[in-house]
Amino acid sequence: MDAGLNPAQREAVDTLAGPMLVLAGAGTGKTRVVTHRIANLIRHGTRPERILAVTFTRKAAGEMQERALALLSGKGRGRGKRGAPRGKAADARPQISTFHALCVQVLRRHITHLGYPAKFSICDRGDQESIARAALREIRVGNDSLKPGDMLAIVSGWKSRSVRPGHAASIAVSDREHLAAAAYRRYQTQLKARGAVDFDDLLLLTEELLTKHPKICREEARAFDQILIDEYQDTNGSQYRIVKSLAAPHRNLCVVGDDDQSIYAWRGAEVQHILRFARDWPEAKVIRLEENYRSTGSILKYANTLIAFNSNRHDKVLRPARGDGPRPQIMQLQTETEEAEKIVGEVARRIAEPGGRAKDFCILCRTNEQPRAFETELRRLKVPYVLLGGMSFFDRKEVRDLLSYLKVVDDPTDEAALLRIVNTPARGIGAGTIKNLVETAVAAGVPVWELLEHPEKGGVSPAARKVLAGFTQLIHDLQEIADRVKLENLVEAVVDRTRYREDLERQYQDPLERDARMASVEELINAAAAYQKGKKKADLRGFLNDVALGGSEQSDDKEKQLDRNAVALMTLHSAKGLEFPHVYMVGMEEGILPHKRTLEEADDSQIDEERRLCYVGVTRAQETLTLSFALTRRKWGKPRETVPSRFLFEMTGQAERAPRVDKGGNAIKAVGSGKDKARRASSSRKR
Repeated sequence: MDAGLNPAQREAVDTLAGPMLVLAGAGTGKTRVVTHRIANLIRHGTRPERILAVTFTRKAAGEMQERALALLSGKGRGRGKRGAPRGKAADARPQISTFHALCVQVLRRHITHLGYPAKFSICDRGDQESIARAALREIRVGNDSLKPGDMLAIVSGWKSRSVRPGHAASIAVSDREHLAAAAYRRYQTQLKARGAVDFDDLLLLTEELLTKHPKICREEARAFDQILIDEYQDTNGSQYRIVKSLAAPHRNLCVVGDDDQSIYAWRGAEVQHILRFARDWPEAKVIRLEENYRSTGSILKYANTLIAFNSNRHDKVLRPARGDGPRPQIMQLQTETEEAEKIVGEVARRIAEPGGRAKDFCILCRTNEQPRAFETELRRLKVPYVLLGGMSFFDRKEVRDLLSYLKVVDDPTDEAALLRIVNTPARGIGAGTIKNLVETAVAAGVPVWELLEHPEKGGVSPAARKVLAGFTQLIHDLQEIADRVKLENLVEAVVDRTRYREDLERQYQDPLERDARMASVEELINAAAAYQKGKKKADLRGFLNDVALGGSEQSDDKEKQLDRNAVALMTLHSAKGLEFPHVYMVGMEEGILPHKRTLEEADDSQIDEERRLCYVGVTRAQETLTLSFALTRRKWGKPRETVPSRFLFEMTGQAERAPRVDKGGNAIKAVGSGKDKARRASSSRKR
């Protein structure tokens, strides 16, 4: 029997058949339950490779795999009710992956049924923007009307709701959406013509395979006897239907999640999936994990009181496994500048106390604009900090340059990558020459690469032909190298043969910036080595797909940043899954939290999501929680009186005193001034 499991956790671990919903409240040991259950299934005879566990980030998947195998290691008693498997079976592992990695595997086996090549490529953000720009150009839409990035955001939203190009125009509302709908079909056509998919297509195409090809669906479903889904409240429509398709034959489906932490509706997540689980699977067992091991009782009291105002939820109450601790503090300040000064000053003092560590403190904001004032003050007081949610490693210019070389080595017809590197580092190929080549290729219906290999067909000058011949020979040389060396050596060869180091030294005179960019190059080589080491059969295409999947997540960068001894400054959405001893939630005002957009739309379901977001912030705190707001905040350069967030009143048991507000977040029919209302909201800490 596994030690340290409470009765509810034990019941979830010991339930080995049939559908099960594990409602895992914040800080209740969700990962522990999932990993113990995987180990228990294997101990009771389920072959490891017939267990599928799916989560949302590669970090979570890796941690889950590591912990499950650690529970099984060293048993040495053969397969049975208490021993891990021996011999060859011991080498088998459960398949623990992200949704997108699972879909890549399915598509590798079957995507030809949808008219794509078996060796499809996965576009990165740069490729997507290039294709989107071409699609918008086809319909004569310039940047002033719709930027490629904005079009991609609209299309991504449609794809997350399984909206295909043919249906987009019928649901478009704004002018921008109608333009995006017109470009969507062309964008998708160009992707397919290149044998490429974007990140959203991985889910959409897998759903299409499983729903339109019953034989394929049966084949994929037969691969597993047990399926576990982590963070089920974050699933979108495609993910929901993929899970149902794979689990339907055996019905051994365990989903783990918390409807109270569903905060990603803006990217397609539907809280209804977890709310209606028992209706989808009528025989399902529902287990509630309510014992919280993270936060003090006083913090949980605020959290429980707040979230109870959401009526459409599974009934559950977090119970503290530790003492009450200090009551959360509500702090009112005159302005947003004073708010930043007061909070950062307090953080600096607490860090200076014996045993104080900067990494124990977190400042949570609702919007991306709020951190500016806090950054200014943190710098002024020389308090080390990290701003979470910055540029991903894979978005850095030097990394994208080198990855583009690798993509062209793998597939010279990858034009987004090819056009990025044909004159990077600069080799004397002018923009006019490149424009000529692209126009000629489009007119002739041939890949640009074909014209690079035969530049005489592209109408370029003799001098340009010589340079292009050198470039194509470089690619051929790298292809030959790729066939005989390890991946990390191939990356090193790209750096050496292109003289990329020398180019960085030439471009960046500041030694700090130059060293930072060289460190990124080194990290890419390290990534190739790590991929090679972790795979029995590692090839360049597999590495590029692995990078494309990893580049969509910033969790690895986030973890590295959080390892530093620095105050964490981030948005509430970025804080999901994290915890800190001391948390400051700032800007607790109507129009900020809840966000003004939800007030403008007057939609109760959106207010509910904002309340869940507030709940997520509160439950990040382990020991102390401070909630702050400014009495005035500048808008368009002028100070405007604010209204304290309704969530402050709800948490402190004064919901009936919460001010009514208009669509702009301004008080209406309120008794007294903003200062009076603020005093009422903050009075709970003095009682």
